[in-house]
Amino acid sequence: MIIDTHGAPDFEYTYIKVNNLQFHAVQAGPRGGPLVLLLHGFPEFWYGWRKQIGPLAEAGYRVLVPDQRGYNLSEKPKGVLAYSINILAQDVIGLISALGEQKATVIGHDWGAAVAWHVAQHHPERLEKLSILNVPHPEVMLRTLQKSFEQILKSWYIFSFQIPRLPEWVLRRKNFSIMRRMLLSSSKPGSFSPAELEIYVKAWSRPGALTAMLNWYRAIFRIGIQSLRKAGDGPFGGRIQVPTLMLWGAHDVALSRRMAQPSIDQCDAGKLVFFKGATHWVQHDEPEGVNAHLIDFLTNGL
Repeated sequence: MIIDTHGAPDFEYTYIKVNNLQFHAVQAGPRGGPLVLLLHGFPEFWYGWRKQIGPLAEAGYRVLVPDQRGYNLSEKPKGVLAYSINILAQDVIGLISALGEQKATVIGHDWGAAVAWHVAQHHPERLEKLSILNVPHPEVMLRTLQKSFEQILKSWYIFSFQIPRLPEWVLRRKNFSIMRRMLLSSSKPGSFSPAELEIYVKAWSRPGALTAMLNWYRAIFRIGIQSLRKAGDGPFGGRIQVPTLMLWGAHDVALSRRMAQPSIDQCDAGKLVFFKGATHWVQHDEPEGVNAHLIDFLTNGL
């Protein structure tokens, strides 16, 4: 199979079988270096970390960036239940093991951050460190949705995605014009170029990809909300034991910055850094600053 390098031919493109699925992934950096996994969110794929992969590899880290299940060139199992948060976390554990490692540092953005939180809560023995970009601790998110009408309004799209088939039709219209506009309107000017948007459209257009991507949202409602609980039970609760760095673009249109401090308060050892001029897409808006903080965290700790 020919792998589209999207203009980054120096990276290694590979497939890794985990949980009976083939995951496409990009690797970089020395094989003997400490392992770092970068987890993308919606509606991205490995390419969303393109500005971080090289600097982390050059700093001596072995970097693995998968297309998560359902995205781009990774397999796309059918059905909502295939995208439960527990299964998504097991994919991460499987990738760490497939590379012959017991532990890794996991860095996640958007849905990738939600998966990273879950791994840290339920499998802390598999993590060295954790870094979260612009996503609150799941317990904080749940409490906020229960109390804040403002956050409910910000999260309107999550509720709309629960409708079968209609969101796919709407999002696919006019060559994904709504999704293009969403990235442009919610980021700093220049963070997504026209050429880069075409690369995203190619990933979104792969057979079965759009439904699989939306099934992540559908699964959290069908499985997660139904399992609610006392604090600390189910998929939402639980303190974070591993060292945690949270990077947060202050101008996030979907997630209130007021959730950031309560989230880092859920960590036994945590540090919160706000990027005052950045948006939800902080690693695109401020790549040099994000890279500097990540490398310092990886190398020196909190």
